Amino acid sequence: MLPILEVSDDLLSALAEAPQVLLHAPTGAGKSTVLPLEILNSGIIQGRIIMLEPRRIAARTVATRLAQQLGEQVGETIGLRMRSESKVSKQTRLEVVTEGVLTRLLQNDPMLEGIGLVILDEFHERNLQADLGLALLLDAQQALRDDIKILLMSATLDNHGLNRLFPDAPVIRSEGRAFPVQREYKPISPNKPFHQEVASAVWQLMQQQSGSLLLFLPGVGEIERTRTELARLVSEDILLCPLYGALSIQAQQQAILPAPEGKRKIVLATNIAETSLTIEGIRLVVDSGFERVGQFNPRSGLTKLVKKRISQASMTQRAGRAGRLEAGVCWHLFSSEQAERAAQFSDAEINNSDLSGLWLALLQWGCHEVSQLQWLDIPPEASLSAAKSLLFKLGVTDLHGKLTPMGVKMVGTGSSVRTAAMLYHAQQTNNKQVIQLASLLVAIIEEPPRGGETDLHYHLEHPTESWCKRASILSGDKVTSATVKTSAMISEWLPTLLAAGFPDLIAKTRDNQTRYQLASGLGASLNENDRLMGNSWLMVAALWQSESSADARISLAYPIEIDKLQQDCPQLFSTQETVEWDEQRGSLLAWRRLQCGQLVVKSQRLTNPDQQEIKNALVHWLQQNGLQQLNWQENALQLRIRCQLAKRYFPDITLPAMDDDTLLETLDEWLAPYLDKVTNKKKLLEIDLMTLLLNRFDWQQRQWLESQFPVTYHAPSGSEVSIHYALDKPPVVEIRLQEMFGEKGNPTIANGKVTLTLSLLSPARRPIQITQDLGAFWQGSYKEVQKEMKGRYPKHPWPDDPINAEPTRQTKKAMMSAK
Repeated sequence: MLPILEVSDDLLSALAEAPQVLLHAPTGAGKSTVLPLEILNSGIIQGRIIMLEPRRIAARTVATRLAQQLGEQVGETIGLRMRSESKVSKQTRLEVVTEGVLTRLLQNDPMLEGIGLVILDEFHERNLQADLGLALLLDAQQALRDDIKILLMSATLDNHGLNRLFPDAPVIRSEGRAFPVQREYKPISPNKPFHQEVASAVWQLMQQQSGSLLLFLPGVGEIERTRTELARLVSEDILLCPLYGALSIQAQQQAILPAPEGKRKIVLATNIAETSLTIEGIRLVVDSGFERVGQFNPRSGLTKLVKKRISQASMTQRAGRAGRLEAGVCWHLFSSEQAERAAQFSDAEINNSDLSGLWLALLQWGCHEVSQLQWLDIPPEASLSAAKSLLFKLGVTDLHGKLTPMGVKMVGTGSSVRTAAMLYHAQQTNNKQVIQLASLLVAIIEEPPRGGETDLHYHLEHPTESWCKRASILSGDKVTSATVKTSAMISEWLPTLLAAGFPDLIAKTRDNQTRYQLASGLGASLNENDRLMGNSWLMVAALWQSESSADARISLAYPIEIDKLQQDCPQLFSTQETVEWDEQRGSLLAWRRLQCGQLVVKSQRLTNPDQQEIKNALVHWLQQNGLQQLNWQENALQLRIRCQLAKRYFPDITLPAMDDDTLLETLDEWLAPYLDKVTNKKKLLEIDLMTLLLNRFDWQQRQWLESQFPVTYHAPSGSEVSIHYALDKPPVVEIRLQEMFGEKGNPTIANGKVTLTLSLLSPARRPIQITQDLGAFWQGSYKEVQKEMKGRYPKHPWPDDPINAEPTRQTKKAMMSAK
């Protein structure tokens, strides 16, 4: 009897009583392939059951095994729904879904009519769609359907977060069914090629042990290199079977099914094989200790694939694969110390992902703040900001962040925000062929080809069966390799469609070879000898950020004529007038430039611009290049600092803002009126900025600022000494020591809120002491200073009692003469 059956009664009772239930069941317990049928047959759930599997290969396998136990085909009692594949019928009672299907079900019907239970399987993987689906489910459960049940199932649960979110949910634990696994740590050399070291370890274990082997590698590149290396080592009775998400169904089945009689197999897999799937015949595991995960950069908008150490939970999962069917062996290709230092759990995908699709889903749900929903991990603010910016750029939201009609119609496509925008624009043409072209284009972008061919035109003319199947679903019409094989139509519509989804990825050559700049300002490049190399302009549809290069690598693109794109998509282009310095001549050059984002399409020298054009262009140039291009005299800098300190100590006072951002935004008000005769750099640097800034004050503001943050300090000796202000430290007065005789403490300004720092000088104006406590100085280190000064400046007074002495700027002789 499978272990899950030992706790099934407890779980069914919990489901009958509680709205949410947590199930902790290790690998091999039967939670995915047995428990759903137990729930289905119990009759405690009124309505259909939806089970979310985070991976497509697992969803297909789980659905097939559930149906087999009933003696049926998928599509009868057990249904399956994922992108490009749907097998459901009127008799379907338990539906296995994946990716964004659950979210789309909720968006289309927040009440989830006819559904009684939603199961989130393998929840420990913390898939982005699972987190989003859970947040929407909880909202629907609390506001609309208090009778619907939620079951979270996982091999390892981070109970701290779940207990916070579900304080009252029953936790059911199954011991699982696992045979003993002998775990050994066998570090490989970091100084030798990774794939060679891994292949050597695999072959060594295969020679020592019987049975088939599962090898965990970071990604497809490592799988192919290690596979090539193993092919040189292994005997003919050993099959080499890769296993990753982008493989065909047939190739995935070859990896999952038992090896033919008399043969063994080595399955080379990504972390797709950590959970859910039972791979027949496996009793040996080699764990490289790495995985490749996406890390989204909100600033660039790109996701970088990073190879990183796996968590301790993943190590346990990987080792457990060796003990599913019989006693096994696992070699970890790293040290036990490295294992101990690893994170306990993997980071949730929501913390490192592009959240544009999530934010669109929330807007469609009616949420304008993430705080309106309950989350295990709150989506990062920087990624949300990048998502909002992209949605506005694509026309999905308006200036107020609300959905446009386009955004409303993008519901339910199952595509990313960018590809959904392309589909929307194609549909607006009401042209069947354009819609089919866009659909095929989306299918290619969703499942990008491998092998290095970047030319989208080539792939459109040589589509795979999988792409055609997906395109047929998206377009509602059958798409075949002959459907869009019309070069004229492709060249006519492809740039426009790509621009609808990727306006920031228009690329201009930087060297007429492989290097490009994107409209977003980022750098990108093609591989050497790429067929697209040397094209002046490209529309990029896919690129990735490597770990070693500053430039992103272009993986899908199409050459375009920029003039034609400007005619078709004028909204992507803008005309800007700018001024630049000719350093050799020391004069201003005015330009009118046609730009696409940050790319210059055309430039025209303005030979006789009128004064207003020069003025506007100069203001724009300063806004682009910063206030440091002006000649900031010390008095103007001090005025700015005094105003900023005034706002800090007197927040209710009204003074002109003097920070960089405000001054840049208001150049038209305070600087532009004085630029009429500025035609060269010399004249620009001659502008008296102090006068211009003071013109922003009224009489009362000037008087108040001078009284609270004066320019000078009136010393006891009668001198007017400059006060030097700074934002990060107290104001400083540099003054001869004798001029402070008779003072008991440091002077203050700003109604006593700010104490002046005294930099006490010798008669020759050399620094002697810096103090914020003059009284302590007189009582302390003055004695040492007095002794030194008497020897060096004997003609000056150095009294024993400076607090009661007369302040002076003179020598002793001059003082006597004055009397």
